[in-house]
Amino acid sequence: MHVCAFFRNYISVILSGDKTGRLMKYDPESKQAQVLLENLSFPNGVALSKNGDFILLAETTHCRILRYWLKTLKAGTFQVFAQLPGFPDNIRRSPIGGFWVGIHPRRLWILKLVLSYPSLGNALLKLPLDITKAYSYMAKWTGRGLIIRLSEQGVILEMLEDTSGNRWKSISEVVEKDETLWIGSVKMPFAGKYKI
Repeated sequence: MHVCAFFRNYISVILSGDKTGRLMKYDPESKQAQVLLENLSFPNGVALSKNGDFILLAETTHCRILRYWLKTLKAGTFQVFAQLPGFPDNIRRSPIGGFWVGIHPRRLWILKLVLSYPSLGNALLKLPLDITKAYSYMAKWTGRGLIIRLSEQGVILEMLEDTSGNRWKSISEVVEKDETLWIGSVKMPFAGKYKI
C-alpha cells in the first residue's frame, strides 16, 4: 500500500483487523531479506536494545510493544513486552535507560469494544461515512498527547500527558537529547520541546 494512502486510511487498517504486517531483516551483503515475524496488526516503530540482544516493535492495533529476541537462548522468539493504554507509534531508546513511546492517541472504550469483534469493525467500514473523519472528530474531544517511557523490562517508568488536550495530539515520535524531549506529531506542523 502506498504510504500516503496508508496514512489516510490508518483507522480502516485498525478496524479491519488487518494482519498483513511483517518484521523483516535485510542483509546488505547478500542483498537478501528474511521475514522474522508475520501476521502482525499494524506494525510500526522499531528500536534496538542497548546491548543488541532484542528488537522492540510497536504493534499499533493491539496497543502493545513486542520484543523479538536476536541473541541469547531465546533468539528467534518473541513475546509481549508491554501492553499500553493507547496506540503506539514510534519507539526510541532513551539515553538514560529504557525506551520512549509516542502514543497516537489513547484507545477509546468504543474502539476497545470494536477491536474485540473484527466483524463489527468490518461492518463499520461498510457504512456510507468517512470513518477516519469520524474518528478524528471524536479524538478532538478525547485525544490527548501521551508519551510513555518503558524500562528495559517493559515496565512503565514515566507517563507524560497533555491534560488540557489543546497542545499535543497524535504524538508519533519522541526523541531524547540533552535532557530534552523532541516531540513529533502526525497532525501538528511543528515539533515540540519538553525539558525533563
